[in-house]
Amino acid sequence: MTSLTPADAEQLKLAFQRCRDMEGTLNEQLRAYADAGREIFPAYGDAVDRLVERLSQNGGGENAPRPGEVMPPFLLPDDRGQLVGLPSLLARGPVAVMFFRGHWCPYCRLNVRAVIQAQDRIRAVGAQIVAIMPETQEFTGKFIADSGAPFPVLTDLDNGYALSLNLAIWLGTEIQRLLSYQDMAKFHGNDGWMLPIPAVFVVGRDGLVKARFVDPDFRKRMEIDDLLAALESAGREN
Repeated sequence: MTSLTPADAEQLKLAFQRCRDMEGTLNEQLRAYADAGREIFPAYGDAVDRLVERLSQNGGGENAPRPGEVMPPFLLPDDRGQLVGLPSLLARGPVAVMFFRGHWCPYCRLNVRAVIQAQDRIRAVGAQIVAIMPETQEFTGKFIADSGAPFPVLTDLDNGYALSLNLAIWLGTEIQRLLSYQDMAKFHGNDGWMLPIPAVFVVGRDGLVKARFVDPDFRKRMEIDDLLAALESAGREN
């Protein structure tokens, strides 16, 4: 089957809720959802495997900023149209710059929920989070409203910043067809079918990358304990 039926969509929704509420680490939740999704919509799971293989062979994300390198600054709008810059964030302490695929992505929703649950511990080490997505402000606003994210979610229109970091990828025609039930052109304000590789860059107040997580397989994310450890370490350096 190459398209998602309404019944399958409902099954995926229930699987998401189960995985969201299960005990375990973020990546255990993500794996459980990926396994459930493969049972419900196997064509998509197989297509993602092929996409990940293609990206891995092409060194997807490898050339993004590495620890010890300068994190290129950004100036991007939040959901209210206010411009947010990396230097102004770093003036207050270390920052985790997190790239998400979009409000529609269940893996991103699980990821952001885990980060929100750790927010008190993140604040306790004097650090902060900023999220970046290729969606227009209407949909970054929806992401904030749905998730309750207490941190800025910025619009990287046309993936300009992600492209500058070697993170932007084209999904390919197979994934496009399988995701045709998602109105990506509306979400992005274009029909390019480009998304960032989900990634995390922990940046110290000196503007240098202290830790990063970049994996072309969007079903895997930086574990929350690793994120906290990197932010705490970055805070001690400054």
